Amino acid sequence: MNISVQALKELVVNKFTAEGIHTKTAAQVADVLIYADLRGVSSHGVMRVQHYITRLKAGGITKQPNFSCERRGTNHLLFKGNNGFGHVICQEAMDETIRIAKEHGSCTTIIQESSHCGALGYFLEQATNENLIAIMCAQTDSAVVPFGGKEPYFGTNPIAFGFPTNDKPIILDMATSNVALGKILYAREKGDTIPDTWGVDVQGAPTTDPHQVKSLTPFGGPKGYGMALVVDVLSGILASAAFGPHISKMYGDYEQKRNLGQYMYVIDPQIFGDLEQFKASISQMAQELHDVPPAPNFEQVFVPGELEQKRSEETMERGIDLPEPVYQYLNS
Repeated sequence: MNISVQALKELVVNKFTAEGIHTKTAAQVADVLIYADLRGVSSHGVMRVQHYITRLKAGGITKQPNFSCERRGTNHLLFKGNNGFGHVICQEAMDETIRIAKEHGSCTTIIQESSHCGALGYFLEQATNENLIAIMCAQTDSAVVPFGGKEPYFGTNPIAFGFPTNDKPIILDMATSNVALGKILYAREKGDTIPDTWGVDVQGAPTTDPHQVKSLTPFGGPKGYGMALVVDVLSGILASAAFGPHISKMYGDYEQKRNLGQYMYVIDPQIFGDLEQFKASISQMAQELHDVPPAPNFEQVFVPGELEQKRSEETMERGIDLPEPVYQYLNS
């Protein structure tokens, strides 16, 4: 089913407001979800609405949360989200982080009492739009086998980096697993098979059947496994949150508040030098990467996030393709 961005946003907002969510909050959540769909990252898009509403009805998401933001020292923030929608919590937390970074050159923010927040790139673009560098990571529940292990321990634990340029920002937003769990779920929705590098079955063996996937695999073997540990320390343990297999499940125990942690760090490049020179150098780097001769079967070299940006521009024009069950749910 193909649908325009505006029509899709209206469906998502209406679905949330019908459950008693304020229109502004519903629109904020919709924006983050559609940001992912525009970029072809449907695993983090509007297919998640049904899950969020299931958790909302069960009491696992606070319908009318009271946020609090406490200054720690000169340029550190502790933001508590009262287990509301993570999408809104992270937008509000990033706004505060940007404000402090502009005053003092940088700001570190720890988020407590949050829930699933969607694609991290959305929040990084809040910072790059203000000519700031941003780093963010977020813990997730156990789903990925550690390198050399059969049972899952860490989550997909995404980490993301954003840099302003003279054109589009460079956004590297990646899970520390080979793929996000949502891609497995999306394959199930569409009835597709998956590459055998994405997940393993109950015996720990690779599988191409998304319905047989019990656990995901870390990207780059020990490298992704190590990065997942780093993410859980920064966004979990540092936030006095649970970690690894102790984190409440996203799919299950819907009545429980998840109390997730997230980590943000924003830097003003001007604290170290000239902003325009900084942006010009990154733009030069991107152009020089484009000029590297492509390998066989490749069109050209792209910078991180560039393909997703191109996809977003194209999708904005032609509309978003949704699996029919997702469309029918939103339209019901």
